[in-house]
Amino acid sequence: MRIDMLRVAEMRRLTRDHLIEEGLSCFADDVVLVVSELVTNAIQHSHGQKVTLTLSLCNGCLRINVHDGVRSHRPTPGKPCNEDEHGRGLLLVQAIAGARRGSWGVSDDGASTWCELALAMS
Repeated sequence: MRIDMLRVAEMRRLTRDHLIEEGLSCFADDVVLVVSELVTNAIQHSHGQKVTLTLSLCNGCLRINVHDGVRSHRPTPGKPCNEDEHGRGLLLVQAIAGARRGSWGVSDDGASTWCELALAMS
């Protein structure tokens, strides 16, 4: 589990660095949180197999795509109990996407999860 946590931390760091290089540091906190949640889910879902993170800019939006290569069901945000330690990640992604005039989803085969965020300040 420690290696997986290090992988997620590295993806967060690389994402923040990339956003700063692109002059988008004002969006870094939200984007890094989305990346953290999607990458963590992908690592858990794929049991630690290869996970690919792609960030792309197009038409004023940032698209975050995380691919774990495991075809399966389409995850949906749940409603965890107050005592639950897990299960809030997709709710956070959904909330950030809504606040940033974006959306999120899962590929038809379940092997990739994505989130698009508008880069204009609301």
